[in-house]
Parts: sequence; structure tokens; C-alpha cells
Amino acid sequence: MLKLDSINQYYGESHTLWDIEMNVQEGECTCLMGRNGVGKTTLLKCIMGLLPVRDGVIHYLDNDLTKLTAEHRAHMGIGYVPQGRQIFPLLTVEENMRIGLQARRDGLKTIPDFIYEMFPVLKEMLGRRGGDLSGGQQQQLAIGRALVTDPKLLILDEPTEGIQPNIVHEIGDVIGKLNREIGLTVLLVEQKLPFVRRVADSFIILDRGRMMAAAKIDDLNDELIRKYLTV
Repeated sequence: MLKLDSINQYYGESHTLWDIEMNVQEGECTCLMGRNGVGKTTLLKCIMGLLPVRDGVIHYLDNDLTKLTAEHRAHMGIGYVPQGRQIFPLLTVEENMRIGLQARRDGLKTIPDFIYEMFPVLKEMLGRRGGDLSGGQQQQLAIGRALVTDPKLLILDEPTEGIQPNIVHEIGDVIGKLNREIGLTVLLVEQKLPFVRRVADSFIILDRGRMMAAAKIDDLNDELIRKYLTV
């Protein structure tokens, strides 16, 4: 579904991503892993069109995304939940989610009911401002807003960061249901190993901007964890 060929990216003269080759299979949940500062968020932003790539090609469903805007990519069915959630704190829960309707291809003007089924708390708090929600509720809102766009591919950047354990479990349930029951393809950055083993089918490890390993989740062994993931 998503294929990256020889992606290189720079901040000024600093070479941050080196010849990244990556393939996200349709219908799978793939976890992008690595220590802090190795280029994971940078890579997601390149996929979403929020950062330019110096060279290489990004393919999505046989389309070349490399020069397209972030808005165009969203219209093509790529949903994005950024690190830190980035909801609009002064807008209500409903207003935050309605923003996602603009990216839909079918012109739907109402928030789909299944989002409230996934996150009942959002229905209870439709009139509350996003900034008044807890961190876990804001993360659920951010995921709900991405789902409103009707994505075929959902990209999440550290969805469990700073979230209380019970909400982490709920988010894992939602990702599993979206992926395995609805068939949504998922690419996420995540640090929590138990969470990764629970939701992911495969993993990709980055280190210093380079791809070091890619395999099925059962192949995430102690040696790889010690070499690339432990602090």
C-alpha cells in the first residue's frame, strides 16, 4: 500500500534520513521503532507531505505522492494523528472532528456514528472545548478526527505517549479493531513494547536516520531490542 524508495531528507545541511526503503503492506499494522531522535517523526512528516524530501519516491496505492501537498494526501485517504495530538483547544470536540469532514472523498457532512461507538466519551463531550479534556481524551479526539476523514491508511505518532494506562489499553483495542475487523492499514510510531507486540503485525527499526531492520513482529528479538531500542 505504501512504499518508500531511497528517501533522503535534510535539515539544512544535516542529513537526517538516509536512503530509506520501506514497504507497508495493505491490511497490516506496522510499527516504526527506534530510540528518541533517530528520525521516526521526520519520516512520518515526509510521508504526510509536511516535510520535503531531497530525493527518493513515496508511492501510495500506485500513486506518486512525493510532490503532492499534505491536503492532497489527506484527500487520497491518508489519516494522520501527530505526536502531541495537536487538537484545537478552543474548539469544541464536535468542531474539532468536523474539520476532518473536509478531507472526505464522499462529501459526507455528518460525523459517522461508528466513531462514537469507538470512543463513547467523545459523544458525551461534544460541546466541551478540546483544551478542557484530559490527555487521554484528547488523544481519543485526535484519533477520532483522523477517522472522520475516512482513511485507508492511518498513521499515528506515539499514540500512547503521556496517556494513563486504562486509556492506553482502550487505544490498543481501537487500533486492533480498526485493523483486524475493518481492514484499515495502520502505520504507527510506538515505544511501549507490550503495546507493540499486542497490536502490530510487523516492525521497522530506525537508527540515526537509517533503516536497520524490518520483519514480522515475532522476529523482534532480545538482540534487536538491546541494540536499537533500550536506553
